[in-house]
Amino acid sequence: MPRYYFDIHDGELLKDDAGTECADIDAAREKVMACLPDVAGWITPVDGDNQAVSVMVRDEAGRQVYAATLAFAGFRLEEPASS
Repeated sequence: MPRYYFDIHDGELLKDDAGTECADIDAAREKVMACLPDVAGWITPVDGDNQAVSVMVRDEAGRQVYAATLAFAGFRLEEPASS
């Protein structure tokens, strides 16, 4: 079974040196889609309401074969009321 490497990028790169066996690229893609929201929860906010985390998948040859990004952008619609 081929091994895929799931590198995480949130402004800094966390390189996956161990990898995970997956049946094929579609299985690796499904793994990214299932875990990306959890990965985003590990990220310490550095830019307030604007955050993004990406997972880049490499195959055994080191080629990037899939990438996905989850972004959060929030903004206040009204100024808070003065006391």
